[in-house]
Amino acid sequence: MSKLKHVFLQAAGWLLFLSLLMGLALLLPASTFDSQSKNFIFLIGAVGIWRYSMGATHFFRGMLFLYVVYPHLRRKVRKLGKAADPSHVFLMVTSFRIDALTTAQVYSSVIREAIECGFPTTVVCSLVEMSDELLVKSLWEKMNPPAHVKLDFVRIAGTGKRDGLAFGFRAISRHLPDDRAVVAVIDGDTVLAEGVVRKTVPWFQLFGNVGGLTTNEFCEVRGGYIMSEWHKLRFAQRHINMCSMALSKRVLTMTGRMSVFRASVVTDPGFIADVESDSLQHWRLGRFKFLTGDDKSSWFSLMRLGYDTFYVPDAAINTVEHPPEKSFIKASRKLMFRWYGNNLRQNSRALGLGVRRLGVFTSVV
Repeated sequence: MSKLKHVFLQAAGWLLFLSLLMGLALLLPASTFDSQSKNFIFLIGAVGIWRYSMGATHFFRGMLFLYVVYPHLRRKVRKLGKAADPSHVFLMVTSFRIDALTTAQVYSSVIREAIECGFPTTVVCSLVEMSDELLVKSLWEKMNPPAHVKLDFVRIAGTGKRDGLAFGFRAISRHLPDDRAVVAVIDGDTVLAEGVVRKTVPWFQLFGNVGGLTTNEFCEVRGGYIMSEWHKLRFAQRHINMCSMALSKRVLTMTGRMSVFRASVVTDPGFIADVESDSLQHWRLGRFKFLTGDDKSSWFSLMRLGYDTFYVPDAAINTVEHPPEKSFIKASRKLMFRWYGNNLRQNSRALGLGVRRLGVFTSVV
């Protein structure tokens, strides 16, 4: 009965919203919707002013963070010295149906970082296929890590990335990490740049309430020139927006390609459940489980649990992008539907957390 009541309230809410929207439209002069009228041009101009003013705001906030605030914060981190070192680092990689060349590049970079960061480190491999496990073992023997670097395999059934993440988080929980341990969650097509671990892990000691942070992303596109340039443009926009939101410690997504969390976050049963079984209750279609968008689920879980989020612009990763279609138009359309679809599904419940939790700027954008 309560479920039926919830559906009814949701439907009533949408009906009220649409009625108000139509009421406001009826109050406008008819010429507003005539493409030959100056009122129509004014309406389009108002939408354009809003859109580009928000873009300009993000740009100025991003430049302020990148060239003024972040260098100041970085100096404060360096002054902490060894006091900012984590007790243990977990580098968790999820791999499924990634080609062998990319897998070798990814794990080579992860093992290299585990060795060179100098911290006690465990590489957690969440894998489906035995061939991937054999490849990792071969790389491990070849690179011969020191004793403080460990290897842990988690075999899953290939039921999706969310399950792979959840099984990996539970494997980390069995290590009983303390409050100073951190976990880097890395996609199976993400190659780590040198020094990325040392650039990311100290921030958790500077900011006691930051539960997760994400990194700057560069891409190698396995596609045509136009698709490659389009991805570079998208990633440049992402960089500016991330810098802008980091100014408020409200970065809006924990990028699935590589983000770093406190170990106490990823071992929290509530966080694991949010990532593994996140779903949406639709007023007409009922409940359906998310397949993609785990980065939005992890962000929402951090917000719900009361944590802040951050962005480290000089910690770089390189991703291998495989466009879903050969045609630029079809591929870009599919990608935009996926990216903005994930955002759209998260927006209403994120706003439900309230302005006090999100902040005024985050609630507006």
